[in-house]
Amino acid sequence: MAAYLQWRRFVFFDRETVREPSGPDGAGAKPFALPPGIAVCDSGRGSLVFGDILCEAGRRQIWFLPRSLQLSSFQAYKLRVTHLYQLKQHSILVSVGEDEEGINPLVKVWNLEKRDGGNPLCTRIFPAIPGNKPTVVSCLTVHENLNFMAIGFADGSVVLTKGDITRDRHSKTQILHEGSYPVTGLAFRQSGKTTHLFVVTTENIQSYMLSVKDYPHLELDTRGCGLRCSSLSDPSQDLQFIVAGDECVYLYQPDERGPCFAFEGQKLIVHWYRGYLIIVSKDRKTSPKSEFAGNEAQNSDKQVLNIYDLCNKFIAYSSIFDDIVDVLAEWGSLYVLTRDGKIHVLQEKDTQTKLEACKSLFLLNSALCLMLFRKNLFEMAINLAKSHHLDSDGLSEIFRQYGDHLYNKGNHDGAIQQYIRTIGKLEPSYVIRKFLDAQRIHNLTAYLQMLHLQSLANADHTTLLLNCYTKLKDSSKLEEFIKTSESEVHFDVETAIKVLRQAGYYSHAVYLAEKHEHHEWYLKIQLEDIKNYQEALHYIGKLPFEQAESNMKRYGKTLMHHVPNETTELLKILCTDYRPSGGSEGPGMLEGKKANSEEFIPVFANNSRELKAFLEHMTEVQADSPQGVYDTLLELRLQNWAHEQDEQIKEKLHNEALTLLKSGRFKTVLDKALVLCQMHSFKDGVLYLYEQGKLFQQIMHYHMQNEQYKKVIEVCELYGDQEACLWEQALGYFARKEENCKEYIAAVLKHIENKNLMPPLLVVQTLAHNSTATLSVIKDYLVNKLQKQSRQIEQDEQRIQKYREETTRIRLEIEELKASPKIFQKTKCSICTSALELPSVHFLCGHSFHQHCFESYSESDSECPTCMPENRKVMDMIRAQEQKRDLHDQFQHQLKCSNDGFSVVADYFGRGVFNKLTLITDLPSGKTATTIEAGLQRELLIHTKRST
Repeated sequence: MAAYLQWRRFVFFDRETVREPSGPDGAGAKPFALPPGIAVCDSGRGSLVFGDILCEAGRRQIWFLPRSLQLSSFQAYKLRVTHLYQLKQHSILVSVGEDEEGINPLVKVWNLEKRDGGNPLCTRIFPAIPGNKPTVVSCLTVHENLNFMAIGFADGSVVLTKGDITRDRHSKTQILHEGSYPVTGLAFRQSGKTTHLFVVTTENIQSYMLSVKDYPHLELDTRGCGLRCSSLSDPSQDLQFIVAGDECVYLYQPDERGPCFAFEGQKLIVHWYRGYLIIVSKDRKTSPKSEFAGNEAQNSDKQVLNIYDLCNKFIAYSSIFDDIVDVLAEWGSLYVLTRDGKIHVLQEKDTQTKLEACKSLFLLNSALCLMLFRKNLFEMAINLAKSHHLDSDGLSEIFRQYGDHLYNKGNHDGAIQQYIRTIGKLEPSYVIRKFLDAQRIHNLTAYLQMLHLQSLANADHTTLLLNCYTKLKDSSKLEEFIKTSESEVHFDVETAIKVLRQAGYYSHAVYLAEKHEHHEWYLKIQLEDIKNYQEALHYIGKLPFEQAESNMKRYGKTLMHHVPNETTELLKILCTDYRPSGGSEGPGMLEGKKANSEEFIPVFANNSRELKAFLEHMTEVQADSPQGVYDTLLELRLQNWAHEQDEQIKEKLHNEALTLLKSGRFKTVLDKALVLCQMHSFKDGVLYLYEQGKLFQQIMHYHMQNEQYKKVIEVCELYGDQEACLWEQALGYFARKEENCKEYIAAVLKHIENKNLMPPLLVVQTLAHNSTATLSVIKDYLVNKLQKQSRQIEQDEQRIQKYREETTRIRLEIEELKASPKIFQKTKCSICTSALELPSVHFLCGHSFHQHCFESYSESDSECPTCMPENRKVMDMIRAQEQKRDLHDQFQHQLKCSNDGFSVVADYFGRGVFNKLTLITDLPSGKTATTIEAGLQRELLIHTKRST
């Protein structure tokens, strides 16, 4: 227990009164004053926050005071604001207040970054009281992660809200603590993933573990404190819960009570600020104190504000104020609010000023230390410095001087021990240069080892340490250094691997690379230095898919050269269903993956046998292999076939290549496959690909070049229907031959005659080039052709005569209909076949109908129901012909592709495509062109029907 009166006092803070900004005239600014009626306050996010200030309108509001001293406010409650809590890491403000008379406190959560009609957005409102018991809220705290909020009450209850405190849906509220003493303080403590809640009442202190189900709790002490007399320290004091009683200040861990400090006096306010404990207490004990609400004194007594440094055990500042409302921390300073509305700022002095303040205190001690230095009594100097709490920088300087003293005396072992104590303060290069010059490598090794253990070494230090090990030939220390567990590694692994490799310690470098999963270095050492290709290949098989794939692309050629069979087997697995060997089960390990087999073909650059085995395996197990796999396999088989001398093996290779071509995998790359077959003179493959590509002329030309006459005829017979010009080319080919080809010419002429492929004159001109082809060769062809044409002429003349007679008859009928009356002699209805009765309907075509039958079946009053279907067909034909009059592109295409061009021209001539356009400018009186044309078409259709 430390006594308050034994602690030294300093003035490490400057006190000033906050003043209003200076006016334009530059006159001295008066002290800034808040309106009266402050009930609660807090700070954070760049503002001081006040609650329940009595304004002129009489409403209770929340006010914000930024650094510019421009007050702003909004109405939060109708009656009063009782508690405020401003989060430091979020723009969230939690308030407790009342909107109506009675004990019904409401909790409101405000989002200060969002606005609702100019005011902060209220994201949540809910009643604070536990259950239905009316009680007063005594304290409030919120966790910075926004997942916990605790509210203490005067009846001893604590309500915990778990979940997102800004939303109703995502949080759950429950009563955490019940007791008979008022709750005076709450604080959350977060350590890693563990969350504790300290609860202090006027009579006891408890700790709840919120990270465990059912929230187990532990009573830490049977003494409590008043309101605002508890706080939570920062990590410099291990996040301890501070409770200030009238006699002592106690510190608590979640599971036990820690140290205590004897600071007497009635405590009113306790805060923690940047490693300092701030306590506001009464200056004199004039009024009886209350166990609850220790800050509500009836008279305006003087109050003392003390700022303690618990680590170094001194008082950093002490001053007396009049009736302190609260002490707030913001903008790197402390702000003391007094009941008269003034704000006092306490600004911490800089380090240099503090040291000047301490100079007088440590003057005697420094003189003593200097005397001890001069007498080389460094141990005594170190003990004296520690007893007077000299900081680490001062101690480090003593250790450095002590080390220099021992080094100069030649005690290198003792010197290095002192230099080790300066690690973290003294630049390592200072020590390293000394021991490099002295060639004291083992001392340098000890220093570098400690530098690594404290994780203060860089890559150069690691390189130097490993070089020291290798020069000392200290394999045991080297192994101990590199074989530390992964959590204890204090050096750059890649640097260590490089140094060990350069020094020839390949086994150590490989161990380090494998342990820390530096796969590239492991494989590089195994393949380039150790030449252990089998082990490198086995290691690749244990890697994850992506790394195995990239390393096989990088080192595949080297491995294929030395271990071809094993490398081929690994590539087969890698490209089909790869799973790392060694039983490792990580994410994505259970599901097999496969690489693109085409990308590994270059690996087999000088290993055609292994390449063929690999490609055949891929085509068997993976039918959808990339096209490059099939192309390469075809090329390999053609090469083997072309260079094979054994007839049986050559035949087998021939069948394999042809089978691969017929597998259907070369439909999209016929040109490439054709080039391969032509390069290796693979005749059957060339012909097959010609056929697949419908290159029938190339097939025939191939046989023509080889003078295979029968094959030429066979090609024409097979593909002549698809490409008629084959017969013409065949005739021209045989016509150019000086040999006796009468048999083949006769066969071609017979087919040309049957299909009418060429005009006779063209046939004669073609055969005129052959000196061996006499007239007897084409005699039968010409006779048959002339006979057919004669028969065709006779048929055409007969048809023409028939059409002339029909046309004459129709014209006579039309004239008769125009000039003579029409007598209707039908006695039966053309629809129901019953006897005609009046009223009846008669048409010029000769059909008669009952009027009721006509009305039932007719679609038009002017058309005969019986003739109408035929008439419409004719009209549709006329309209179709009219629409096709201008289809010149279609006419040219049909004329070009047709075997009989004259028939195409005749067809279009019949449609009226070549008719001249006649303009009718003068019409008979009383008739329009539309009426005349419609009448003529109707009469023509009627007479056409009657003639049929």
